[in-house]
Amino acid sequence: MNIGDDMKKVILAGIGAMATTAEKTREFIDYLIEKGELTVEQGKIINEELKRNRENKKKNADAESMEDLLKKLATLNKDEISILKEKLLEMEKKDDEQRNID
Repeated sequence: MNIGDDMKKVILAGIGAMATTAEKTREFIDYLIEKGELTVEQGKIINEELKRNRENKKKNADAESMEDLLKKLATLNKDEISILKEKLLEMEKKDDEQRNID
């Protein structure tokens, strides 16, 4: 072997190293892209689940509020019920007027 052959081997080894690095880099980038796509999909699923949970909690809170209101109404005396009826009639009248405007 002479120096020319050794240099040729060193150059070929360098080229092989660059080719291997490029190949591995491409594989790694493809892997990262795949992971990113999976993460985005999982994020969408989690986001939808959070929306459903929030809507369910809101529905439950509304139902609990209505139950609390009904319990409070059950404790009213005749005078308070009369005042409440007047307020409800006022609200209904305003609602009717608003609907006529729209």
